[in-house]
Amino acid sequence: MKLKGIHHVSAFTANASNNFHFYTKILGMRLVKKTVNQDNISVYHLFYGDEQGNPGTELTFFEIPNAARNHDGNNSISEISLRVKNDEALIFWKKRFEETNVEHGEIETVFNRKSLRFKDFEGQRMILVSDENNKGVAGGIPWDKSQVPQKYGITGLGPVKLTVPYIEPTEGVLTEIMGFQKKGQYPSTIQGQPDIIVYETGEGGTGAEVHVEERKDLSRERLGRGGVHHVAFRVEDEVELRDWIQNIKGERIPNSGYVDRYYFKSLYFREPNGILFELATDGPGFATDEDLNHLGEALALPPFLEEKRSQIEERLKPLDTRQ
Repeated sequence: MKLKGIHHVSAFTANASNNFHFYTKILGMRLVKKTVNQDNISVYHLFYGDEQGNPGTELTFFEIPNAARNHDGNNSISEISLRVKNDEALIFWKKRFEETNVEHGEIETVFNRKSLRFKDFEGQRMILVSDENNKGVAGGIPWDKSQVPQKYGITGLGPVKLTVPYIEPTEGVLTEIMGFQKKGQYPSTIQGQPDIIVYETGEGGTGAEVHVEERKDLSRERLGRGGVHHVAFRVEDEVELRDWIQNIKGERIPNSGYVDRYYFKSLYFREPNGILFELATDGPGFATDEDLNHLGEALALPPFLEEKRSQIEERLKPLDTRQ
C-alpha cells in the first residue's frame, strides 16, 4: 500500500461562470466534468484537468454563491500549485498574466525549482512550478484544443502547502500512517519563521509532495471563496482503498468510511490540525458517462442522482461550458 501522489484539490468559488472563464480561458485547463456537489445538490461542482482529467491533474471547485471571502490563516491548505513543463513556460505565463491583469509575483526559485506565484479572481493563492528538473510522478497532457499553446499548458497538480500551528502531529500522520517520507526543507518567506518541511510519497517529485509550514502567529482560517476545502491523494484501486479504510479505522481516526463518488471511490478524514484529507481511487474516471470529445459540456449526474435531474436543473443557474 503506497499512495501514488496527489489526486485532486477541491476549493470554493462564489461564481461558477467567472470561475469557468478564468480556469479555461486564462489558465487554459479543460473542464472535464460539470456536475453538482453530491453533499449539496443545489450547487455546481466543476472539475478542471488535462485532456482527460487524469488523476493528479484535477482542480475542482464547489460553487457557494454569496460566500464571504476566505480569511487566510492557520489549520489550512494555504497554497496550491500547478505544474508546467519547463522554465520557458513560466516566462510565457508571466507575460500572459501581465496581459490578462492577473495578480502575480516574479519568477523565483522555491525548493530548487523555478516558480511563479499568482492569484485567481477571488484571491485563491496559487503557484506555477516548473518540471524542468523534475523526477517523479509523470504529469498529464494539456488539452490540444486549449487557448494556451500545448507546449506551455498546465500538466497537472503540483505540491500543496499546509499551514498548521503544530507540525509534529501532522508529520506523524503523513509519515507514520500515510507513508510519506521527509524530503527536505526550504526557508519561509516570513522572517523569523521556521523552515517549510517537504514530504513526498510514491515516485515523488512535484506531483507527490506536501509542504508543511508551522505558524504559531496566525489565527485559524475561516473558509470562504478563494479557500481550499480538501486535498485528495491517489490510491490504485478500490481493493487498496478498502485496505486503507481498515488502516485508518485501526488508528482510531474518525473517518467517512467508503464513499462512492461514481467517478472515483473515496475515504475522508481529518489530520490532527483539522485539515481534511481524502484518499481517492484512480478510476473509473470522467469518461464513464460522457464521450471524451465532449467532457464537461452538459450537466453530468451519477446514476444515484439521475432521478432528481429535473429538480436539480431547476435550482441551478444555467452555465454555458462549451469550450
